[in-house]
Amino acid sequence: MARTFVTAEEVAKRAGVSRSAVSRTFTPGASVSKAVRRKVLKAAGELGYRVNRLAQVLNNDRSNLIGVVGANLSSPFISKQLDLLSIGLLRQGKQCLLLNAADARQDIAPLIELLFEFRAQAIVVLSGEPPGSIVDECIANGVRLILINQRLDRTDTNMVLSDDSHGADLAALRLIKANCRKVAVVTSGSQTPAQLRRANAFTQRMQAEGVEVVAWSGGPTSYESGLQAGRELLADKAIDGAFCVTDLLALGFLDAARLEMNRRVPQDISILGFDDIPQAGWKSYELTTVAQSFESLTEKVLSALDSDDLETRLQVVPVTLVERQTAR
Repeated sequence: MARTFVTAEEVAKRAGVSRSAVSRTFTPGASVSKAVRRKVLKAAGELGYRVNRLAQVLNNDRSNLIGVVGANLSSPFISKQLDLLSIGLLRQGKQCLLLNAADARQDIAPLIELLFEFRAQAIVVLSGEPPGSIVDECIANGVRLILINQRLDRTDTNMVLSDDSHGADLAALRLIKANCRKVAVVTSGSQTPAQLRRANAFTQRMQAEGVEVVAWSGGPTSYESGLQAGRELLADKAIDGAFCVTDLLALGFLDAARLEMNRRVPQDISILGFDDIPQAGWKSYELTTVAQSFESLTEKVLSALDSDDLETRLQVVPVTLVERQTAR
């Protein structure tokens, strides 16, 4: 028969105190004498007792769980974001409950409803847009909802957005500086709001400067989609610049240009990405890209967890151009 966890009753028996004294010892702020606390902690250490956090949740209206919902968790951008966010939550004494939305397609409502059952303190949505009814339910239940790179037309939801339009403008100006005359803008078939903002802002700037723009869209947001875009677009020898709306797309596009389409980078074509994922700085790529600070993004999400200040309802992550080796 499998050994069960040590119970509070067992600790109380060994310490010679009541069950409620054990509970008060492990409840922050509860009243318990120093003598009783010493007895309880000594007994707990000898028995290997650990507090049952699930039981604590049952006795309270809210847990210290922060629900995190997202798809494409293996992508470098999401995985880096998760790494920093989970560490930040632990430092604040909170726990991260991660739900993979890969099988949820466009409707992440069931996953958010599941988090209600765990009495989550807040929900961070990395990707996907929750329906209005779910947002209303979050507000009604006092569950803070934080959306990353998703923008809703309402003031009761926290949103953290990268400065996509400014970043795309920086990319456009850099390709203009490289004297590009015919450029490609590459998005995935997912057509997320962030990708559309970047593509539209880039196209508007280029057209205003009299530069021809060719748009390509297809597949998931992946290295393979960027590779396919490069194969198809670079059959046109006139294309001398490309802006891929994520670094992952850009790395695939870059390899297609150099390894399959016999195009020299940056001599024949200048290629820019967006995000500044760790792989963008690898020696085999040295991708020139628009960087949004992962640290700043994480800081803004964490600040939104506890603040009721209206100024934190919409926070913008600043972006900068990172010069490397893929633009003339």
